[in-house]
Amino acid sequence: MKEPIISFKNFGFRYKEQKNPTLFDINLDIYPGEKILIIGASGSGKSTLCNCINGLIPFSYEGEITGSCTVNGIEPRSASIFKLSNYVGTVLQDSDAQFVGLSVGEDIAFAMENDMIPRADMLPVIERNAKMVGMQDFIDKVPFELSGGQKQKVAIAGVFGNDVEILIFDEPLAALDPQMGMTAVELIDDISKESGKTVVIVEHRLEDVLHRPVDRIVLMSEGRIVADMEPDELLKSSLLKECGIREPLYITAMKYAGCSLEGNRNLCDLPSLEFTDDNEKKLREFFTMSREPVKENENETVVSFKNVTYSYSGDRNELDDITFEIKKGERVAIIGKNGAGKSTAAKLLCGIIRPASGTIELEGQDIKNMSVKEIGERVGYVMQDPNQMIVKDIIKEEVGLALSIRGVQKETAESQIAKVLEICGLYKMRNWPVDAISYGQKKRVTVASMMALEPDVFILDEPTAGQDYRSYTEIMKFVNTLNKEYGKTILFITHDMHLAIENTDRAIVFADGNMIAADKVFTVLADEEIIKRASLKQTSLYNLAVKLGLDPESTIQHFIEYERSVKENE
Repeated sequence: MKEPIISFKNFGFRYKEQKNPTLFDINLDIYPGEKILIIGASGSGKSTLCNCINGLIPFSYEGEITGSCTVNGIEPRSASIFKLSNYVGTVLQDSDAQFVGLSVGEDIAFAMENDMIPRADMLPVIERNAKMVGMQDFIDKVPFELSGGQKQKVAIAGVFGNDVEILIFDEPLAALDPQMGMTAVELIDDISKESGKTVVIVEHRLEDVLHRPVDRIVLMSEGRIVADMEPDELLKSSLLKECGIREPLYITAMKYAGCSLEGNRNLCDLPSLEFTDDNEKKLREFFTMSREPVKENENETVVSFKNVTYSYSGDRNELDDITFEIKKGERVAIIGKNGAGKSTAAKLLCGIIRPASGTIELEGQDIKNMSVKEIGERVGYVMQDPNQMIVKDIIKEEVGLALSIRGVQKETAESQIAKVLEICGLYKMRNWPVDAISYGQKKRVTVASMMALEPDVFILDEPTAGQDYRSYTEIMKFVNTLNKEYGKTILFITHDMHLAIENTDRAIVFADGNMIAADKVFTVLADEEIIKRASLKQTSLYNLAVKLGLDPESTIQHFIEYERSVKENE
């Protein structure tokens, strides 16, 4: 029998700065060539576990270790991070934090340069690794000018510079559009199969990762491993819900239809899933039930773009003749691939940049006559990268900064800060330094900061990136409360089709600087041409409809309406 390449025996770890351990009694064996998915809510210990494998613990993060951890037969604490880097490569969630070269080629070559490999020997390896991830035409490009998906590919090519045996992918889909995310999952799977390397994936987006098979799923909760099993068995259990992990949409649909998850073959792979006859009958009946028509939003227009064009460089238009309207109290998903113009549209609405032509109106007032401060009182923008927004050292000070600037009374401000920190799952960390928290937690800090102001229009740029389902659900619950009870208009710039399905009424779709659709979410997600042009990904509801021979648009619409009625009654 093979010896494990990674082995934890009764392992525990406590960070030096913390009173209680982060990991408890970890027993886990990973064998050469396995492809393992590690999932769990934020703070469950996933990243800490991976940092024990790649040597960041104990060499970058000091603390108390109990039990044993071996990587390729070596105890990390008795080796060095340099020695471990010969066996383990890590692709970080934040690709920008991983780049060290001034060009793609230099970044791929970095590990080889440290090993003093002759230039003549390096060049073929750079070409090979760049080609392996489809970046051979970008070797001379500056990494920071690439899209999120391209950066991810460069980071993968870079860790291959050492020809490592173990690859760790930390939230590889967080910054990618749906189509690019699917490509990344396929790329990781191809690397796993062709190279025979051991692959460990840490990711919240279970359904997206299961686009390609994994050998096992390790589920973590509160620093412990609560499940280590094959995907089918985990999907049949109640553990995902108990641990705050979102299950695939088609599994939720099966449950709504009253299906049993037992007896179905290949449950984790929808294309090859074989339903029992009874389950197939229940699904057909569920999706063809009669339903009440959806009420149209008849409120006044709050945001209006009329023939808006904008260019950063003057050479090409990032937005070209864009026209759309958003009604007061609407929840709208602004979707499309990276670089399509979504964030540019948001910056224009906030007044950060101004259109080259056309007009933008906020409640009927042309914003060209308004200052950024005046617009900011009515439009709140939560940026995609939290590091670009955070300016204070302590969490509660960051959340209360805007209130302080506006001279809000201390007691009122403290009450509002406490409320949003609680909602966003940050109250216990309110006195923590911002530098001590994860990327996903920083994201929540920026959302909380804007929520404290309660503007009329919220723009949330990728609010679910790096968030586990439990945290995401709490944030969305609060945002939806602002929408329903206070009539706030919510715009989500997102790649997350689950978010669009669960929390929005309409979708505005961008592709290559053009608006290609503005329609109901279920209509957009059932249109193959829109999906293709905007680099989206068919949801499993679409694929389930096709599998059952049902109309995809009607199927998605029924699921959305049924789920919302369920949640309203919870």
